[in-house]
Amino acid sequence: MGIKSLEDLLAEGVSGRGVLVRSDLNVPLDEDGSITDPGRITASVPTLKALSDAGAKVVVAAHLGRPKGEPDPRFSLAPVAAALGEKLGRHVQLAGDVVGSDALARAEGLTDGDVLLLENIRFDARETSKDDAERAGLARALVELVGDDGAFVSDGFGVVHRKQASVYDVAGLLPHYAGTLVATEIKVLEQLTDAGEKPYAVVLGGSKVSDKLAVIESLATKADSLVIGGGMCFTFLAAQGLSVGGSLLEESMIDTCRKLLDTYGDVLHLPVDIVVAEKFAADSPAETVSADQIPDGKMGLDVGPESVKRFSALLSNARTIFWNGPMGVFEFPAFAAGTKGVAEAIIAATGKGAFSVVGGGDSAAAVRQLGLPDDGFSHISTGGGASLEYLEGKDLPGIDVLN
Repeated sequence: MGIKSLEDLLAEGVSGRGVLVRSDLNVPLDEDGSITDPGRITASVPTLKALSDAGAKVVVAAHLGRPKGEPDPRFSLAPVAAALGEKLGRHVQLAGDVVGSDALARAEGLTDGDVLLLENIRFDARETSKDDAERAGLARALVELVGDDGAFVSDGFGVVHRKQASVYDVAGLLPHYAGTLVATEIKVLEQLTDAGEKPYAVVLGGSKVSDKLAVIESLATKADSLVIGGGMCFTFLAAQGLSVGGSLLEESMIDTCRKLLDTYGDVLHLPVDIVVAEKFAADSPAETVSADQIPDGKMGLDVGPESVKRFSALLSNARTIFWNGPMGVFEFPAFAAGTKGVAEAIIAATGKGAFSVVGGGDSAAAVRQLGLPDDGFSHISTGGGASLEYLEGKDLPGIDVLN
């Protein structure tokens, strides 16, 4: 790929120059507004620190949550600015707006090495507009903050599959570079799409088959084994003619799952036992049943221990592993054992030399919530949706524009 890197920009010199960085700081917050998983902030630090240390005037654009294109205090980046400052070891200013008078005044006042975080970029409706002219207007306003001799660094891998003003349009107006995080993610995903070393095992979870259909179709032709857990396994079990009780079920996808099982039956692996409960609640009493014995009044909330044993055996000799999506409702301790067991099997395989990638999103959150070591995996992606689209073979606008 002909993408210029952060190293290229640093070699050209950034001291005294304005550099606009699109980071992914979309971290989960609890009800009190405290950050529950700072993973994405931590991942954004190397690029920002390198630019700041080299004397750039760093302006950071990022989003949080899904505000409706207007300011909403619940989605302010204030807690993120504080956490980012702690990790960078320097004060990070937070602008009171996106590209308004406060952002402009603060940007003009930056000295070498300063870091300014703009308020949530999605407070401006033009960021996600489908209208090219509207997005271009916001992109020009962002460029104004770093000046004509500025540069753009794309480092928000979690948003590169979006054609948005701060991801896509600004790259057409400034010299553009891939940050450390984006460059690493691309390299890792290229390794997975080239199928890496065999045997190649894929573990997919999450709630909906429809969300993962394209990646199942794409990877089933490359993988030696493709393990399916999470809520979406019930649609596959239903496709085998089994009753799934009150479990999550996409009726419209049953025929599709049947065809997938017919075509890739030797590659696809489903749970053989399920942890069920009467209701979706942390305190609902759990019991383990065979996958073909789910009672009518109960719903499956995790894969069972026998499934974990079988999945672990498949993973134990893998040389390349991609995991996206939890095996069950890991947020409830009674239904976390499936996700934890499979994750531990991946860690064990990694310890024996396998190349393992956790595909962002809920899987990355599960690793941290279950107290598993980040360095137990070869790579934890910061972008679940982006990594899936890349592996499906889709074009990612935020990467294409850097070429």
